[in-house]
Amino acid sequence: MQQTVKILCVGAGHMGRSHALAYHQLEGFEICGIVTRSSSSRESLNQELGGSYPLFSDFHQALAETKPDAVSISTYPDTHAAYAIAALDAGCHVFIEKPLAETVEDAQRIVAKAAETKRKLTIGYILRHHPSWIHFIEMARNLGKPLVMRMNLNQQSSGANWNTHKNLMSSISPIVDCGVHYVDVMCQMTRSRPIRVSGIGARLTDELPEGKINYGHLQVTFADGSVGWYEAGWGPMMSEVAFFVKDVVGPKGCVSIVAEKAAAEGNSADVNAHTQTQALKLHHSALNEEGKFVRSDEIVRLDDEPDHDGLCRREQEFFLRAIREDLDLTDHMNDAIQSMRIVAAADESFRTGKTVEL
Repeated sequence: MQQTVKILCVGAGHMGRSHALAYHQLEGFEICGIVTRSSSSRESLNQELGGSYPLFSDFHQALAETKPDAVSISTYPDTHAAYAIAALDAGCHVFIEKPLAETVEDAQRIVAKAAETKRKLTIGYILRHHPSWIHFIEMARNLGKPLVMRMNLNQQSSGANWNTHKNLMSSISPIVDCGVHYVDVMCQMTRSRPIRVSGIGARLTDELPEGKINYGHLQVTFADGSVGWYEAGWGPMMSEVAFFVKDVVGPKGCVSIVAEKAAAEGNSADVNAHTQTQALKLHHSALNEEGKFVRSDEIVRLDDEPDHDGLCRREQEFFLRAIREDLDLTDHMNDAIQSMRIVAAADESFRTGKTVEL
């Protein structure tokens, strides 16, 4: 029988809670502690998990006392580099939520430390584990080249969600935090090198620290001629109209995610709405001699549609397999750095007013 992996859970927000729930349910993991800055959040999570786990307010104390085999980091990005490097130096495998770090340089430091210590580093790119998104990427690859990729995820947040967003934006902008997911998808679709990035941004609220923005938009050009844009905005002022666009066009047609349920409910701040697909719509561009479409549009519905907690469980199943089977995560880590480079370049472009050549 394979040894159970003792894991220290750090952070208890949306993602931290879902990951802890997965560790609690999976036989291959044993939670050895929960770390948060807020006593109420760790106590609430502990109660949800049965109330039996050690609780800590200080990460380094928890790391020293629990001596885990692995650490799960779901904190704000400004702590990622310090926590990840400390965990790797302690001989732990690391699961870390996206974005990998606040800066490309810190992301590279974490990856280098994982290689040096020969520990597994898995980054929380949840869409890589979603069956519908995997199929979406495969269908996009069959549309020919170049591709035009149009994506966004705007969130009209209020109450507790707006407070969470404000705290997060004190550390990082929406275009960086969420953008890494979607430029990672673009990179998978094109399998080409990004060469140029432009970005714009706007500050739509005075409730943020000086210099911070809550709306951003990036444009990226790839070596194969493909282009993509992504936008993200958070706050009570954001529109619920067209908040979820996932659309790819190529010479042979286009494929789109049709998020019927999410659009109908109009709750863009719901984390389940961020991954729901419901259906994929495939359009074929071929015309006959009369100039009419040869084939009708296809609606592809997939039976396997996990919710947010289910996706996090799949992520942790992959993390466990990476540890037990000694999977080579080199490409996984390099892809995370690549997506960081693109969103960081977009942020730089907005602040300098200049296109960034990669």
